[in-house]
Amino acid sequence: MEPRYRFRLYLLTALILLGIWTLLHRLHQFQIEDQQYFLAQKPSIHTVAIREPGVRGEIVDRNGVPLATNQRKYRLAVNLGEVQQSWKEQRSADLSNGDLQEPPKKKSIDEILEEWILPRLAKQGFSPRLKRTDVKVHFGTHTDMVPYVFAEELDFETFSRLAERNPDLPGVYVNSEPQRSYPLGSLACHILGYVQQWKKGTQTEAEKQEYDHYFGDSQGMEGVEKALNEELTGEPGKRSLYKDEKNNVLGIALDTHPPGVGAKVTLALDAGVQCLVENVLRQAGRAAAVVMDVNTGEVLAMASVPNYDPNDYVPGMSTQVRKEYLSNKAQPFLNRSVTDFQSGSTTKIPVALTALVNDECHFHDNCRGYVTYGRTKIRCHRTSGHGGLGLERAIQVSCNPYFMNLANRVGWRDMVAGFNDLYLGRRTGVGLPEEMPGVLPGNTLWLQQQEPGAFITNAQMALISIGQWDMRATPLQICAITATVANGGKYYRPRVVKEVVSSEGVVLIADEPELRLDLVEDKGVSSSDITRLQKGMWMAVNQIGGTATNIAIADFPIAAKTGTVQVRKEPKVNNAWTTAFGPYDSPRYAVTVFVEGGASGGKVAGPLVHMIMRGLAASEKGLKLPVKRMGNFAGHFDRIEAIELPEDSLLSIPLEEDGETGDEVSDVLDESEPVMVKPRVIPLPGGGGGPSGDQE
Repeated sequence: MEPRYRFRLYLLTALILLGIWTLLHRLHQFQIEDQQYFLAQKPSIHTVAIREPGVRGEIVDRNGVPLATNQRKYRLAVNLGEVQQSWKEQRSADLSNGDLQEPPKKKSIDEILEEWILPRLAKQGFSPRLKRTDVKVHFGTHTDMVPYVFAEELDFETFSRLAERNPDLPGVYVNSEPQRSYPLGSLACHILGYVQQWKKGTQTEAEKQEYDHYFGDSQGMEGVEKALNEELTGEPGKRSLYKDEKNNVLGIALDTHPPGVGAKVTLALDAGVQCLVENVLRQAGRAAAVVMDVNTGEVLAMASVPNYDPNDYVPGMSTQVRKEYLSNKAQPFLNRSVTDFQSGSTTKIPVALTALVNDECHFHDNCRGYVTYGRTKIRCHRTSGHGGLGLERAIQVSCNPYFMNLANRVGWRDMVAGFNDLYLGRRTGVGLPEEMPGVLPGNTLWLQQQEPGAFITNAQMALISIGQWDMRATPLQICAITATVANGGKYYRPRVVKEVVSSEGVVLIADEPELRLDLVEDKGVSSSDITRLQKGMWMAVNQIGGTATNIAIADFPIAAKTGTVQVRKEPKVNNAWTTAFGPYDSPRYAVTVFVEGGASGGKVAGPLVHMIMRGLAASEKGLKLPVKRMGNFAGHFDRIEAIELPEDSLLSIPLEEDGETGDEVSDVLDESEPVMVKPRVIPLPGGGGGPSGDQE
């Protein structure tokens, strides 16, 4: 009896122990091994962090006129990952409830949007266009990290309605964000530049860890928008949302903060002067103009035609508009103000300044109508010659032989050094990323591109002195040198940006002129000699025989230098230049105009300078220059023989001669003398004018 009792006791004990072990094992499995699984099944609240782009800083002119601002735009963003997950959950629920007879077929994300989201949006009065390829590429690249944003804008009523219904639209968000706007259209487009919307995939690993959804900042492309992109870009904001297990928004987390505002950029530009210059330039097909304050280096206007509207890039350029721009062979995106061209007779100004630095201020010459260098003959535009003349008269009549001989007296090394001091062959630092340095034959960069031991011959130096051969400069460079003459020898760095102030009031870029060179103090040039150069430019406008007499203004005396470059011989194509300063007695403005396809500097670029100077003179008398929204100008390739002045400004001063013709450079073969000019640059036909020349 006892053994049977003990067996039952042992069996009972074993069963109890087995039960306890089983219970402990299951507890371990539930609480330890499968803890995360069961926690995931529990209804919970989670946080979703959304990065919001900073507000881009405003750009205004010197008087506070807005040039680049921001407009509030309402857009719809879709988290494609959430949409896909909600669609799957709903289909699984429908299958469990018997609403579906068989498991749903696999669908692409664009099909899910079309079936699951767009009908709901349509009921709320919003029917965006579904770009299937864009949606699939976006989802394949970013899944649910970067929301997909529909291109169509929401009006405020629709925005409010969708915001209220947000919980019923899984993965759908409505955003209120700033969008770049250029209220004056194409005005100053080449200076302002434009912005492009944020390109997806540029977020850092740290940002991927911090944010569940990412909206990036727009990027400045070209102009001031690019040069000061970092300063203009505001600090990003963060929107943290509490969501339940069904991704319904429950509230806003404490670490939410609004986006910051970028710095305010004040330009040196005067919108009224800019508007004046752009309207004047539209009388030419392809042209550029720069207006500078001679006493500070501030760029009051900088224009280039043809042009474009930076608003076309916001939020993105349409295919049709892009096609129109790209098909325009006149290059509307090219800023000709900072693009280099053969500078023609305007180069005679830096030649004269360099000669003054090298104590050649009293050089006199006898112009016979030409100068020969070996087998190269370079004519003066006055084939009979100008006779004996000094610096002032040479500037007035733009005598080629005088300046060719003067440059060779100084010597090519000293000439190159003087040009370099005046920022020819290098960027002025105006603050635009598109600025070209120009080409200065003989400088370090040029010599590095030539054969070892290369040097400048006398013939080449002669061509450089009249802005031919490889010599190239930008309208901005010529204007800055003209300003140096006007103010008595001080070279100020040209400035497009006047001041930059952060949203906290910290001055990032101060409004301070930058004096880079004082020819009187640093180089020992006599002020009286600079006055002689000023006088020569005044004589070019105000005395018979000058090459710029048709741009004179009775009560606003101007001093100027014209120039023309022959770009092609057959059919003949010239480029026209005129650079000037005024008023002569107390210079405040330097103006340079360049026209592609202009027959001559005096007849084409000169009248444009005249009109700009008239506007500046009127503004000084109290007339407020109008500021208006500007449209696009496509330009043209027509040859411009002359631009007529308005009837009320026709001059009574007679013209002694038409000025240079652009045919002055001719190569006359002389078998007894060596060739002094590289054949690759100047062909050697049998007589006649060469491929380039200078005219007024």
